[in-house]
Amino acid sequence: MEVSDAEINDYVGRTIDYFVQELGSMEKVLEFYKKPNEQAFREELFEINKVQQLSQKMQAKIVEEIEVTPDEVRQFFDKIPENERPVFGAELEIAQIVIEPTPNSGEEDRIIRQLESMRNDVLENGSSFSSKAILYSQDPGSRARGGRYTLDRKRPMMVKEFRDQAYRLREGEISQPFKTDFGWHIVTVDKIRGQLLDVRHVLLVPDVSNVELGEAKKELDLIRKRVQDGEISFEQAAIEFSDDKETRSNGGVLINPTTGDTRFELTKLDPTLYNQILKLEDDQISTPLLDEDRSGKKKYKILKVTNRFEQHVADYAQDFVKIKELALKEKQLDAIQKWMAEKITDTYVNVNRAHRSCDFANKWIKE
Repeated sequence: MEVSDAEINDYVGRTIDYFVQELGSMEKVLEFYKKPNEQAFREELFEINKVQQLSQKMQAKIVEEIEVTPDEVRQFFDKIPENERPVFGAELEIAQIVIEPTPNSGEEDRIIRQLESMRNDVLENGSSFSSKAILYSQDPGSRARGGRYTLDRKRPMMVKEFRDQAYRLREGEISQPFKTDFGWHIVTVDKIRGQLLDVRHVLLVPDVSNVELGEAKKELDLIRKRVQDGEISFEQAAIEFSDDKETRSNGGVLINPTTGDTRFELTKLDPTLYNQILKLEDDQISTPLLDEDRSGKKKYKILKVTNRFEQHVADYAQDFVKIKELALKEKQLDAIQKWMAEKITDTYVNVNRAHRSCDFANKWIKE
């Protein structure tokens, strides 16, 4: 197994940037973690993360081809005593229709001119792109780092429009202003490191007026009335009118980012979303709700609880997906334990003297 030192250093840099942002200064970070200097802190974080990533890659390799058949899922479920079967909490399926207000062309022109001015100032006058990002960017995820991200060709992270612009640039070049769903950007390439690309960007989000917000709300009110009157189904309305690309194609149904399915456990629901659907009855449609993302972009949405699953003891038919995940996890853990048992016997393991008397689950101490 190998991990790139450059990739680990990048992760360490982002981690330290986050600590500094949270605590206010590098001095406070070093004081909090009781480290003598920044270099020593970086070296320790590097070693911790290198071991972690190597371990994760090895575990992933061990289990990469492991699958479970429906018969194995059934056997796994049947061997659990009835009084020990897991209890799954109350869950909901939620759908939405989103309408984004359209900023007027004059506002978008203003944003483009502002980005062009920044670009020219960096290229012609030698101004710092990083400083521009810190001062003006509306991307809260990268602003404190001077707009910095690392792109990996093997693991796409940013939206396609952003990646397309970044990958056609050479080191030191700056793109022309371009648009994504998040707003308008300029991007520059700091360093090309094989499959990795160190970039910086500035994001500006066009302002929308109260008039434009009002128009979006009025459009959503009309869609809501058409659904309530039975003129069109919520699902069809989402497909035809919703501005949210992620949910529009599947009738507005939200996907749980943690599990990848459509169910949301009430106790783990995002607090904002929880408050928005708390008083909704089944099939009731909310009034238009004003939503604002971290970059300040505003939109209106309506929500509907499409299915409700009360807290219950695991049922094979109803909870097959969850039971399959548990069965797969058990099979993977068994494979990892078997691999460890085989490797421990011929692997040198150094155990600190202070811990040699511990009762280890695995045979780390060889007699």
